[in-house]
Amino acid sequence: MTDSPKIGWCPTNEAADWGAATICPWPCDPVPEVTARLEQIVFSTRPASAQQWHRVQADTAKEVQSLVARAVTASVIPRLALRHSGLQTEPITCGPEEVTALTSLVLTSDLSTTTAFVHSLRARGMTLDDLYLHLLTPVARRLGELWASDLCSFVEVTSALGQLTQLVQVLRPAYIPRPGPRDPRRRAALVAIPGEQHTFGLAIVTEFFVQAGWEVWSEPVASSVQLVDVLRTEWFAVLGLSVASDTRLPEMPGLIHNLRAASRNPAIAVIVGGWAFRGDPGLGIAVGANASAPDGRQAALQAEALLSLQAARAPS
Repeated sequence: MTDSPKIGWCPTNEAADWGAATICPWPCDPVPEVTARLEQIVFSTRPASAQQWHRVQADTAKEVQSLVARAVTASVIPRLALRHSGLQTEPITCGPEEVTALTSLVLTSDLSTTTAFVHSLRARGMTLDDLYLHLLTPVARRLGELWASDLCSFVEVTSALGQLTQLVQVLRPAYIPRPGPRDPRRRAALVAIPGEQHTFGLAIVTEFFVQAGWEVWSEPVASSVQLVDVLRTEWFAVLGLSVASDTRLPEMPGLIHNLRAASRNPAIAVIVGGWAFRGDPGLGIAVGANASAPDGRQAALQAEALLSLQAARAPS
């Protein structure tokens, strides 16, 4: 492999439910009249006809976004200002206020505004791991909930996720690469299985691998045939597969078997993750993977363990 990065390679140095406690618990009652109206929207009876319901959905979605923006301005931002005023000495961590504020920003503001917000948190000492795991990831999850509840359109959610992905790229230079020579075995392919629509979670996983000194190939694949070709062409120690929908699980054993058979590395380790594997650590083994991981940090740790296992089993 040449020094110049190939396409897909990441160099190693580089809302009704908003007011529902089960999905977005407010740390306080932000604005009483806002909360009351959100609850009214949540628990209101659906109109009888589908046509009327779609019309109501469009109207309430705009109202919910306006209500959330009002709550952020009236309560969340002042609380953030107090927390990060410099008068507090405890470590800066991500909380519900930050998640709510950034969700509103990526839906209503441009990249420069959201970048300034994130940089302000970094300036106050918030770590990159905390930003990735406890801010950007929950925001992406909340956007999915808004889409599932028909409170944001596919276009709005896609645009907001695009901003989150750009934020990850903005933050990448803050990562400090590992010193010393590069280990040629530390090569990973991290992909969403063909057909997945939103892959922001995979971008977060990639950042943890890059920080750990891995050379990562991560690019959308249109079909399993294309992914097979990649594995036949390039040598990887680890293959990470992201699966969002439970409906894709039945095809995973066959897909993993075929990818192993095609791999230039016969001992390639497979790690699975994504929403489809939530809450069931044993499901990854059941579909034929070596391990599953709930987030990017755990995926990188699993990769380290599997790489060590490969080295131990390699003929001397």
